[in-house]
Amino acid sequence: MARRAHVYPQVEFGAAALVDATLLALPASVSLAQAVRLVRQRNAQGLAAGDHVVLREDLARAATLGIDGTRADMLARPLPVVAADATEAAVRRLLTQGAPMVVVREGRRGVGGITAPGGMRPCMSMTERLARRLPAAAREVLAAAARVASARGARAYLAGGVVRDALADRPLESPDLDLVIEGDGPGVARALADALGAPLVAHERFLTATVGPTAAGRVDVATARSERYEARGALPRVLPASIDADLRRRDFTVNAMAVELHSGSFGLLDPHGGRHDLAARRLRILHPASFVEDPTRIFRAARYAVRLGLRPEPWTMRMQTWALSLAPYPALSGARILAELVHVLREADPEAVLTRLLSTGAFRLLDPRLHPSRAARTQWSRLAAARAWAHAHDLAVDDVDLLLLALLVRRDATVAVATLGRLGLSGERASRILRAHAHHDTVAVRVAGVARPSERARVLRAASTLELAWLASGGHDDLAARVEHFLLTRDDRPALRGDDVIALGVPPGPPVAAALDALKDARVDGELKTRIEEEAFVRAWARTRDARGPSRPGSSRKEW
Repeated sequence: MARRAHVYPQVEFGAAALVDATLLALPASVSLAQAVRLVRQRNAQGLAAGDHVVLREDLARAATLGIDGTRADMLARPLPVVAADATEAAVRRLLTQGAPMVVVREGRRGVGGITAPGGMRPCMSMTERLARRLPAAAREVLAAAARVASARGARAYLAGGVVRDALADRPLESPDLDLVIEGDGPGVARALADALGAPLVAHERFLTATVGPTAAGRVDVATARSERYEARGALPRVLPASIDADLRRRDFTVNAMAVELHSGSFGLLDPHGGRHDLAARRLRILHPASFVEDPTRIFRAARYAVRLGLRPEPWTMRMQTWALSLAPYPALSGARILAELVHVLREADPEAVLTRLLSTGAFRLLDPRLHPSRAARTQWSRLAAARAWAHAHDLAVDDVDLLLLALLVRRDATVAVATLGRLGLSGERASRILRAHAHHDTVAVRVAGVARPSERARVLRAASTLELAWLASGGHDDLAARVEHFLLTRDDRPALRGDDVIALGVPPGPPVAAALDALKDARVDGELKTRIEEEAFVRAWARTRDARGPSRPGSSRKEW
């Protein structure tokens, strides 16, 4: 019988008593395929080498990607290590920070691993944070989503950037909401659209739908799903799954969080330590083959690093370098890379993102010869100037075309052709970029080498708006001023028309076009301003016309 006021000792077994995973020593130079067979034969959960472990689940993911000959130690991830007598509290703290396993050692001898307990529990309430960040209309949408999901036997979760930004105390980047549904996602999306009186667009292949626009912006509804990649860089095969599996498939820990809506307490689910990484301003992938499965995550990593002020941690950078060493990725479409470049250009500081991408070798995904160089890095500042100049002068210039020109302008022509082909660009668009790539220096020299505005206009008329923007952004004020003068005067038409010059003595046919060209040149050069001056010019032009072709009165230069 227990005695009143007696202090009973607390039993503490230590970390060794919590071990639930067998770890084998990682053999030297074992291949991925060999490692898969080894852990299956020995029923082990990983292969350990010091504080780095190749997890069985990571081997299983990578085994579907066609890289069986890869050394298994490429998949080794750093894991926290504790002594056998470490407290349970210390172990649990490491697991809640996102470690998939804690390694237990006794001296130099490995004891095993401790894995996170099954099932996710909310680690904190997001009620106050979301109340501060979300407008009333958005909170009403979340309440409606919880109701319609419950009515269909499903559960709704808020995920995406809203959760991340609310945790980081940042202004929300977008009013749009990302919902994940455990259960009948398409059915919940239809019911939510009906409840909100909003349109619905379904994307059945990816088990997603878009509701909106609504009073809270667009609402993206996705069925909680798992993904299986069957080739490097290919689009995944998706299957309905739990919210746990859905968060496991995400790109970075800071995006692998969700808020449950069904209880009304807005509990945060954070199985991979995203909030701790946000606090540490750290960007971390969830598993070693993340970039190999989807190389477009490399572009997103650069965007998040610049926009959110996050620093990719060393292991993540090492895995990115490994993924780039496996290029090319035949299953990765050029359209997907183009879409990522568009996202980069929409960032507040795209030049910083592009510099990061270039320095990490990300453009190897387009062509292995697109290696980092000082000359290439200097082009990004010119890209910013060219974009600003084109927009200021209302020129129809595609920003991605300017980006590609900046990337390729100091590269060999064969690299330019291969890069555009890799992106799936062809026809007039590809020709326009290749011509700008081939002629940009020539055009600059020709424009700088002639004195008359009309002579410059002849050169610049043959240039595309892409070439004009690039030419004006070269840092030479005089050259930019000449291009601007051309733009101001290129639509300046003479007062006289074809019938008028014929009436003034110019024979019908080709001479009429020549006379009008000479007339326009004289106006561009500022020699003519009135109709009367034009008439006098044409009469003189007609009189001095000789067998060599038309020339300007008083000028000995030949026409181009």
